[in-house]
Amino acid sequence: MPKKDKEELKIKFPSELRFDAVSRDWVVIATGRARRPETFKEEGEKIKEDTTKDCPFCDLSDQEIPVLIFSHGKRVGLTKEGKIPRNWTTIVLPNKYPAFFPSSRLDEEIEGGIYHKINAAGFHEVVVLRNHHRQIAQLSVKRIKELIDVYQSRYLSLMKEKFVSYISIFHNHGRRAGASIAHPHSQIITTPLVDVDLKNALENSSRYFKKHKKCIYCVMGKWEQKVKKRIVFENKDFIVVCPFASKSAFEMIVSPKKHRPYFERITEKEKWSLSEAFKVAFYKLYKGLGAPSYNFYLHTAPCDGRNYNYYHWHFTILPKTSTWAGFELGARIEISTVEPEKAAQYLRKQ
Repeated sequence: MPKKDKEELKIKFPSELRFDAVSRDWVVIATGRARRPETFKEEGEKIKEDTTKDCPFCDLSDQEIPVLIFSHGKRVGLTKEGKIPRNWTTIVLPNKYPAFFPSSRLDEEIEGGIYHKINAAGFHEVVVLRNHHRQIAQLSVKRIKELIDVYQSRYLSLMKEKFVSYISIFHNHGRRAGASIAHPHSQIITTPLVDVDLKNALENSSRYFKKHKKCIYCVMGKWEQKVKKRIVFENKDFIVVCPFASKSAFEMIVSPKKHRPYFERITEKEKWSLSEAFKVAFYKLYKGLGAPSYNFYLHTAPCDGRNYNYYHWHFTILPKTSTWAGFELGARIEISTVEPEKAAQYLRKQ
């Protein structure tokens, strides 16, 4: 690449992906957010107060043009005046402070023969729920179904875009889970690569499938249905379990009972079943742990055109019941203080 082009890239492109040659992790350096080092000291652990006053998602007048709007289960458009309809219930907005940015090219640069970086090319969107004070546990199954519809709709649209190999859908609730805005919202980020955690899961799933001719997730799911001791909830299509090797106390996995590699192919019937499973799981968490902070995220087969029929998509729900300390961060071995069997038993009673 000519020197002039490299200089222009550094100035114009606001975010980059850097590769850790030792851990083989990719890290996003979101320079486009224009943070000064001193602002971390100034802000500390501040989070916007849980009030509708000055909430950026209660008053959308200062937001970007929405890419998707739902109203009571139906997709709608802007008004004739080009405004957001007053009766919207779920809306998808481009993130005003994105970590990833659309790009026409994937420029890469290697520094010192070992440091590798590329454009953080992709899309970063926010999925906003209408009610400021009602988290997922307090929504009806019908409203949760609308959220699942939105996830699928955006997934199907974004997977067609350039440099989209993986689509991450996640939700941070509460200060301890990293939510900087109290208003309930999920986020969608597309990346030109597959993260190390999912890559390891894909490789291990593929290895098990080649050896046993079976999906490892299906085998675990059938065992959980047989022994019942870690099941929190199940319906015809989905199972909610506290996994055998839980990363945190009260962790839950929401997984299809049938073998399903690709989330975006979820059927209408399955979406209703998933919505019911979400409702039960989050309500039990809300009631049993006193409305804790939590993260949940989707792991599904990448959309890079390869065959991932050996994988099995699922949502992971991670309540923030403790804070990682030196051992967890240094050894990457999580410490959970509650047996998954006892956690599931407690949640079932809620």
